[in-house]
Amino acid sequence: MNLSPASTSRLWIRNPQAAFTSNSLDASGGLVVRGGLITEVLAAGQSPSEPCREIFDAGSHVLVPGLINTHHHFYQNLTRAWGPVANAPLFPWLQNLYPAWARLTPRDLELAATVALAELLLSGCTTSADHHYLFPAGLEDAIDVEVEAVRRLGMRATLTRGSMTLGTDDGGLPPQSTVQAPEVVLADSERLVRQYHERGDDAVIQIALAPCSPFSVTKEIMAESAALAERLDVRLHTHLAETLDEEDFCREMFGLRTVDYLDSVGWLTDRTWLGHGIHFSDAEIRRLGAAGTAVAHCPTSNMRLASGAARVLELEDAGVPVGLGVDGSASNDASNMILEARQALYLQRLRYGADVPVERALGWATRGSAAALGRPELGQLAPGMQADLALFRLDDLRFSGSHDPVAALLLCAADRADRVMVGGRWRVVDGTIPGLDVAGLIAEHSAAARRLVNG
Repeated sequence: MNLSPASTSRLWIRNPQAAFTSNSLDASGGLVVRGGLITEVLAAGQSPSEPCREIFDAGSHVLVPGLINTHHHFYQNLTRAWGPVANAPLFPWLQNLYPAWARLTPRDLELAATVALAELLLSGCTTSADHHYLFPAGLEDAIDVEVEAVRRLGMRATLTRGSMTLGTDDGGLPPQSTVQAPEVVLADSERLVRQYHERGDDAVIQIALAPCSPFSVTKEIMAESAALAERLDVRLHTHLAETLDEEDFCREMFGLRTVDYLDSVGWLTDRTWLGHGIHFSDAEIRRLGAAGTAVAHCPTSNMRLASGAARVLELEDAGVPVGLGVDGSASNDASNMILEARQALYLQRLRYGADVPVERALGWATRGSAAALGRPELGQLAPGMQADLALFRLDDLRFSGSHDPVAALLLCAADRADRVMVGGRWRVVDGTIPGLDVAGLIAEHSAAARRLVNG
C-alpha cells in the first residue's frame, strides 16, 4: 500500500528564507510539487513554468529535504533513561535490559513505534529504518504491528526483520527466552517481504533482513539471510564494529575480525548497510568502500555508551555511503534527526577539525542516508524526486542574532520542524501532527514503560 494520492494541483512552496537541496541546485525561489513529486526547483527570482493553484509562502522557513533515519530500535523508547543502565557500556547495558525487553507485548510495541515515529516526524524526518530483532512469545507479528504504525503516521519506512539465534547457552549474549530457531526467522522473513515490501520510487514500506549482531546470531543465519536477501532482492542490515568488545568476541568465537567475518557470510556487498561501523582499520575501510557497503553513523548513541567515533570522512572518501541513525531510544535516548545531524557535525569536527562543513552533516542526514537505504529518489530537492521535505522556522529565542539560516539549523540547535511533507502531503502542520492525541499517547506509553521495567 503506497501513500494515498497527493493533490494533482500544482503547489508552489515560494521563496524560502533559505534552502539546502543536498545537491548543486539553487532553490532560493522555492520548488513546485505535483502528485507527490517535485516538478521544478526555482532559483531566486524565478517563477513556476505554469500557474500554481496553491501557494505556500515559505519566507519564514528554511527548506530542506526530508531527513532520513538509517538505524533505530523503536521499542527501546520504553526504557529511556532507566537508572540501572544510565552509566553502562554496551554489553552490561544489554545484559541488564534484555530481561525487561523480553516482557514486550504487541500493544507496548504499537505505542513505542507510534512515539518513535511521531518524534522523528516532528524533527523533520520523513523516512526511518527500524531494526527490530526482539520476538518474545506473543510478539511473533512485531513487524506487522510496525507496518500499521508507519501507515497511520503517513511516513516511509524500511522495517527490518531482525533476529537473535545465539543465546547464552551457546556462548552468545542474549538470554535463551529471546532466541528464535533459524527456520522460524527465515520463514517469517520471506512472509514479510512477500506481504509488505514495495518497490518503485514511491514505496512507503520496504522490508530488509537484519540478524542482530555478531554476538547474538550464528554464522549460519547470517549466510542464510544473505542468500534469501539476494533471492528476494531486498537489503541487509546488522550491527557491526560498534565496540572493541564486539571485535574481541568475533576473534574468540569466529577467529575473524569483523570485516573478515562479514565477508565470510556473504555480507560484504552493496546490498548491506551497517549500524555504527566504528572500529575499522584502514584496510577494512578500503574493502567496505570497494564493496559499496554502507554505514549508519549513530553519534549520540556512540557517545552515550562510550563506544567510539566512526571515521566518517575516511569512510566516505573510500566510497562508503554514510547516513545517520538516531539508534534505539535507550542508548540515545531521543529520536530527533535534526539534533542527530548536529551531534554528527560536532563529533566529526572533534575528530577531523572545525572545517567539517555544516552542509556535509546535513548531507549525511539526507542524501547519504538515502543512499544507505538504497533509496536514491529520496534525500534531495530536485525535479523528479519524491516530494519529501521539511520546513523549519528560526523565530525562537535560540536563533536570535543568527545570520546564516542553514548553518543556524545545526549551530543553534533546531529541534522541531514547523511543516513536514511526505509524498506531497503535509504530515506536520504548525509544529503538530494533525489528528494525533499526543497527551493521550504519552500517558499510555508512560504507563506501559513503567510496567515493562517493573515486571
